[in-house]
Amino acid sequence: MLQRLRHAEIMRRVRTSGATSVRDLASQLGVSPSTIRRDLEVLDRDGTLRRVRGGALPCADADADRPFAEVAGADGQDKEAVAARAARLVADGDVVLLDIGTTTMRLARRLRGRRVTVVTSSLAVLDVLRTDPEVELLLLGGMVRRPYHSLVGVLTEAALGQVVADRVFLGASGVRPDGQLVDTTLAEVPLKRAMMAAAGQVVLLVDRHKFPGTGALRVCGPEDIDVIITNDGADEATLRACAAAGVEVLLA
Repeated sequence: MLQRLRHAEIMRRVRTSGATSVRDLASQLGVSPSTIRRDLEVLDRDGTLRRVRGGALPCADADADRPFAEVAGADGQDKEAVAARAARLVADGDVVLLDIGTTTMRLARRLRGRRVTVVTSSLAVLDVLRTDPEVELLLLGGMVRRPYHSLVGVLTEAALGQVVADRVFLGASGVRPDGQLVDTTLAEVPLKRAMMAAAGQVVLLVDRHKFPGTGALRVCGPEDIDVIITNDGADEATLRACAAAGVEVLLA
């Protein structure tokens, strides 16, 4: 079995079972325990699962118990400033991808009345733009993730394969000191990567509290980001690391 197929099958079994042993995986996939251990180390390093003694566990979804309204109300002034600066990057006629999150929701409000096309997996963005006759709104399909007002899953990823956007406005749970972008939610990470692949420019919206933020799941490195929009007070050493990797840093 090819490594990528084996990794996909390991993740399916971990998600289904909740906890899986090296011995069981080796038996089920017909490979040696040492091969499974190496696979688990790779998947743990990538933030896809959590390696434990004798096996693996799925990564916890840190946002599952935190209501969207609670997240939306936190650090509102900083998020609003980031959203306002992001709106200035959008020109009439642009096709933009809006990630899930409370800052992208604020950006959507600033795009009302604009002749732009917005593609999103965010139900919060849908709520903001659904009645606007000027905005062409494309909602990606998928399974509803109710706690965070989003659509996730293979249908969402498949739909993104048909999208060509001028830029994506991406959210994240944190930016590590070396510029690595991390998130808390397993289901959202592949969608963020698919959005990045579908856009000509990747713009990261992270207020100053996201340095370092939270998250054990790696989304990408700083070299995969074109622009970061944040506030005064964001960790300067992290911003320098991002700039050294070629990222344009804009302060709101």
